[in-house]
Amino acid sequence: MRLIVERRSLHSASLRSASVGTTGDSKCSRLFLGIDAGGTHCRARLVDEAGRILGSGRAGPANLTLGIEPAHRAIMLAAGEAFATAGLGRPMMRRTHAGMGVAGIDDPVLAEAIGRRRFGFASVTLRSDAITACIGAHGERDGGLLILGTGSQGVVRRGRRFHRVGGWGFMISDQGSAAVLGHGALRRALLAHDGVLPASPLTRRLMRRFDNDPKQMLPWARRATPAEWGEISPLVFAAADNDDPVAGQLVADAVADVGRLLDRMVKLGAQRIALVGGLSQSYARHLPRRWTRVLVPPQRDALAGAIDLARQAAGHT
Repeated sequence: MRLIVERRSLHSASLRSASVGTTGDSKCSRLFLGIDAGGTHCRARLVDEAGRILGSGRAGPANLTLGIEPAHRAIMLAAGEAFATAGLGRPMMRRTHAGMGVAGIDDPVLAEAIGRRRFGFASVTLRSDAITACIGAHGERDGGLLILGTGSQGVVRRGRRFHRVGGWGFMISDQGSAAVLGHGALRRALLAHDGVLPASPLTRRLMRRFDNDPKQMLPWARRATPAEWGEISPLVFAAADNDDPVAGQLVADAVADVGRLLDRMVKLGAQRIALVGGLSQSYARHLPRRWTRVLVPPQRDALAGAIDLARQAAGHT
């Protein structure tokens, strides 16, 4: 197996990656597997040399910050389902080149750890999920991409280099993400419950999830994953659409955060930016009109970008 993994955590990453080890593999009947391993779910797509989709798969969260073992398991479960739906057995994995966009791989320690795991493919190329999504969105062209899902991260491609904006994790970064928005909403609900700030239909609804008892909220908050925090965010947008004052302010603050990320991406040279992720359409409805000249729909998805990496590793374009 040939393993290609970006092991550095940098603000600017080159399209070139380090290669670790090589073995020979057959040049005929090659398959290409794309993996999009995010914080909410992991998706897989298997294609032949002509690009025809043979199978697809799906599994649970695969962000490396949740643990190397569960992330690796989710990746292999999604890949296994793709091969199963294609009617192909495990021996075909050895003829398959895999490209994987993995959330959390910018951490060099986590990158090293996942790079040591066995996958069983002819080659494995590991990059961040933001980079594979950007490649999918713009192909070989320059452009930017802003992920607005469980987490958030911007990436700008100029030539062969990728420049990162944010995306350092739920605890210290990820402005505009579902996790951060959900966390802010629950903090606001607790403040209203304690009488520090005015309540609203949204704050009362959120407190009812815990029987209006902060003592029930506390253990949930201690063990909640970013994806679980993110499950609150659709309630915030829905309440804002119903003129809830607290929700309206939360959304306005989040939109401002997203605008600042976009501003930085434009300064880095992005003349067109694609929004992707579960909250992308929600934010698109609230962003100022000045962004209509910059925002574009993605040409393809992150799985297509991951498959492009797999093809490059195999010398197949």
